[in-house]
This record gives sequence, structure tokens and C-alpha cells, in this order.
Amino acid sequence: MRQPPREREVSIRSADGSRIHAEVYGEEGRPAVVLAHGWTCSLRFWAAQLADLAVDHRVIAYDQRGHGRTPAPSGSAGRSAGRSAGYSTDALADDLEAVLAATLEPGERAVLAGHSMGGMTMMAAARRPAFREHAAAVLLCSTGSSRLDFHTRIVPMRAGRVRTALTRRILGAPLPLGPVTPVSKRLLRYGTMGAGAAPDRVAQCARLVHACPRPVRVGWSRVLGELDLDAEVRELTVPTAVIAGGGDRLTPPGGARALAAALPKCVSLTVLTGVGHMTPVEAPEVVTGAIRELSTTYLTTGAEEATT
Repeated sequence: MRQPPREREVSIRSADGSRIHAEVYGEEGRPAVVLAHGWTCSLRFWAAQLADLAVDHRVIAYDQRGHGRTPAPSGSAGRSAGRSAGYSTDALADDLEAVLAATLEPGERAVLAGHSMGGMTMMAAARRPAFREHAAAVLLCSTGSSRLDFHTRIVPMRAGRVRTALTRRILGAPLPLGPVTPVSKRLLRYGTMGAGAAPDRVAQCARLVHACPRPVRVGWSRVLGELDLDAEVRELTVPTAVIAGGGDRLTPPGGARALAAALPKCVSLTVLTGVGHMTPVEAPEVVTGAIRELSTTYLTTGAEEATT
């Protein structure tokens, strides 16, 4: 997919000194959008949104820790990985705060969109001063706030301790993924995408997921397995839209409905029939349209009144 010309790259330092790679598209002075990708992906995951939105927005996308061109957290990503190794939801919130402070003017508002772990980043940052200063509205795509290893349906059996244990082993498997092959693409489609996902979009996601370093994949899988952001959801007080795939096995649509019910200002819930976990790639027009709608509603004159 063709991307817009890259305007500039930004190297940002997070609270613990970690370097975060970000890219800014579009012209200064236009409504701002900030994109946070999910586990095992990179900012390239947002290729369709970058190409569309940069025509009339300033779009900021960044690579999460250990993904894309952002270095992995220091320390081991093995069984002892945790806050000290830079793997935590607090670290994700720190990084988002740093991106907002580095790329937006003081008081400048933006629409923030997060997919999967990127949506969890928005929840984790909900109480943060920089988030509250800059977030005009939020889009949560294919995400959840807690008990992901329990709710995930990649293992086709009844929910319970056995399924949860098997899910943890699969998602946290330390084995390298190896090259992208027809078999690996079929497995990826089963676990993360709808049955009708176009082959080129499956291939796009496979390239991203297989490029994620094994220690990073394992380190973040353990953070996600212990996720508990239910309290932070209630702090996400800006207007928030939720999108889910009806066929999502990783973060099933029931979690999206629970999110919508818990959010103080949920403005919409969209469940896409036949779509899996990779909603911005599988249904790019829907996701881009939702971002545009939030921008039109909350980044125009009088938007402050609309949020009260």
C-alpha cells in the first residue's frame, strides 16, 4: 500500500530514558491524530490510516517499546521481566506521555487511536497529566482491559483453567516464529484475522508480526496476560469510540461491550461482522472513518462544549 511522503522522524526520550521512534505526517496546523499500534506490530500497521488521514490531518505514529525502530527495553524479557526491565503498562503510559509532549504544542488537542496493546496504552495513561491535556477523544480498536488470557478464544475449548493455561503457553511461547510461509500465514489468519481477510492483508500482518523480536514478543505477552486496567477505564473521561471484530479470537467482542458499558463517555460501539482482531488492516475504511468522525466532532470550533 502506498504511504504518504514522510514529513519527519522524531526520536523521543521516555521517562526512564528509553528512546521512542515516532513519525509525523501531514502539514503543521492541521487537526492532530496520534496512533498507537498493538502487540508484535509497528507503526506500519497503520499504513491505510496514514495514507488517508495525512491528506488533511497531522498524523503522529510511533513504535511501541521493542517494536519497529524503537529499541527493546533494557534488561531481560524472560520470566523475570517486569517493571525493572521496562515491560509494564506504566511504561506504555510513560511512552505515550512522552510522544504527546514532544509532538504536540502545549494545550493542543488530538484524537488518539489505539489498537490492541495501543488501546491498553490509552487506558493506562488515562490519569496522566499529558493525556488529559492533549486527548480530545479516543478510539479503542480490538482491545480489552483485563483477564485477556481467560477471555481469549484462540484455543477452541470451553473457558476455564485449562484453556487459560494453554493460552498463556501459546501466547508466551519463547520459540522464534521463523520466516513467513503459507503455513504461518494460515495460523496467523486463524488466530488474529477473520476467515474472509484478503490474502494481501494477511501477508501484511504476517510480515509485521514475524518481524517482532522474540524476547519482546514474550516480554509483552506476560504483561498482557496479567493485565488489569479496569479502574483506569473509569478514568478515561474523554469521548471514546469502541470498534471490535465480531470474529476476534484474541479480544472477543464481549470485552468491547464491557468496555463500552464501563467508559464514562462512550460515544459509539461498532462490532464488525466477520472481522478479526486486526481491524485497522481488515476494515481500514471503518477505522479511518471513525477517526475522522471524532476529529470532526471534537477538534473543531466549539469542541470543548461537546465534551462536557
